[in-house]
Order: sequence, then C-alpha cells, then structure tokens
Amino acid sequence: PRSFSAAALVRAAPGPLQPYLRLMRLHQPAGTWLLYLPCTWSIGLAAEPGCLPDWHMLSLFAVGAVLMRGAGCTINDMWDRDYDRKVARTASRPLAAGDISTFQSFVFLGGQLSLALCVLLCLNYYSIVLGAASLSLVVTYPLMKRITYWPQLVLGLTFNWGALLGWSAIKGSCDWSVCLPLYLSGVMWTLVYDTIYAHQDKRDDIMIGVKSTALQFKEDTKQWLSGFSLAMLLSLCVAGMNCHQTFPYYSAVAAVGAHLAHQIYTLDIDKPEDCWKKFASNRTVGILLFTGIVLGNL
Repeated sequence: PRSFSAAALVRAAPGPLQPYLRLMRLHQPAGTWLLYLPCTWSIGLAAEPGCLPDWHMLSLFAVGAVLMRGAGCTINDMWDRDYDRKVARTASRPLAAGDISTFQSFVFLGGQLSLALCVLLCLNYYSIVLGAASLSLVVTYPLMKRITYWPQLVLGLTFNWGALLGWSAIKGSCDWSVCLPLYLSGVMWTLVYDTIYAHQDKRDDIMIGVKSTALQFKEDTKQWLSGFSLAMLLSLCVAGMNCHQTFPYYSAVAAVGAHLAHQIYTLDIDKPEDCWKKFASNRTVGILLFTGIVLGNL
C-alpha cells in the first residue's frame, strides 16, 4: 500500500515535475526505508533508558533520508545512463529515456544536496563532519560495479552511515563499542538484500559487463546470504550487550533472524519478481528491530 500511494503521488504530480520525482525514486520508497531504518536503530539505542527515541531527530533524519536517497539515485543515473538504456528494468528511467538532460539532473542534484546540507547543519559539529565524510561514498558507489564484483559492500558502507550518525546526533560523538557493531550489522544486512536485488538484472549485467555479488556468488548465493545474516545477528547482539539492552531487543533480533531465514529459504534467484518481493520485505526487518530497540529501552 505504501508503494502504491507513493507511485500514485508521483503520477498525480504536474507533468514537468514527474521525471524529477522518478529520478529521485519517490515512486519506489523501499530504498528510502532501507536508508532511513539504520538511522532509527541508532537514534533508538542512544535514547536514555526508560525513554522513547527523540522524535524530532527521527523526523529530521527522515527528511535527510529522502533527500540523500534521491541524490544518490540521481548520481547513480548520471553515471549509468548509457548502461540503463541496455537493461529492460532501467531503460525507462528519466535520464536513460531522455525525459530530462544531464545538465537538468545536475542542477536538480545541486538542489537536493543543498537541502540535505540544511538538514545536516541542524546537528552538532561532530555529526556535521561525520555526515559530510559520507559524501565520497555516495559519489563513488555507482562506479564500483565497473571495477569489482563487490559493489554491494560499498553500498552497505554508504547506506548504513546513519548507524553512526544517529548516535552522534544524540550523544555528540560515537561510542564505537556500540556504533561499530551496529554499523557492521547494517553492512551485512545490505549485502543480503542488495545481492537479492542484483539477481533481478544478472542476465543483462553479464551482457553489458556490469559486476555484482549476484554474479560472484551464482548458485552459492544462499550460503553466502546465510553467512551475512549470521554476522548481522551476532553484531546486533554485541551492540545490544554494549548498551545494556533488554529482553524485547533480543526477541526482535530473533524475529529478524527468522525473517531472514525465511527470505533465504524461499528465495528463487531465477525469478526477478520473487527477488523484488524479497528485497522489498526487508523494510519489515528494519521495523522489527527498531520496535525491539524502543521496547527494550523502555
């Protein structure tokens, strides 16, 4: 329903605006959720015992997630417009289809980054520097698929920066005994869901020479995903122990483990529609963990 409402919102927008909204993937909010949820974990864990997370900070990071995901998609499409024309799933993207020019997308990117900077400047100095440091990852990630079979790892390092930033926004600096295992768990999670996502395009990727973990793992994908999931769960347990989490948190970690196990067990890597369904279901994984963090803190 959320995906439908987002798509309906884009379709209802004025015609000249629609290509820009599609460029920032406003019609496909799954990626925005996957960027935002590690921020919520960190903000939740940083809350004082017995207290709810800082709702002002959650709202601020939500706006930032929409803007930075949009900026990342714009950068990705600017790098990949020639590749996107050769892949059935991406050929209709605004830049690949010629709905907007490279210059127009560059100006639009500047607007998104300017607004994102305004959000960042609402945080403390430590967080401003930490947030700015992620921009190099945002810009270079789209190039990784040209040079390595592990672009999903770089995406994980990029997409889960909020696991560091959320804590520092509340506390003023990072407690690395909590933030590093939380960040690692998010990176492992991204390797799971984005490898599944990459299996949608593997036939086209082989033809045009684009690399991914889906092509690296091939028929061994499920074993690799199981290993990443186990590493994610262990890292979450370490993060929880280091900030004195309670039973509801570990119950949520167990539920996350069950959800991931079901995803992997039922995954059909040769059916793009099943890969998309499993990928999109990871929003539930993130919400489960956030719920466990809040209840555990209370």
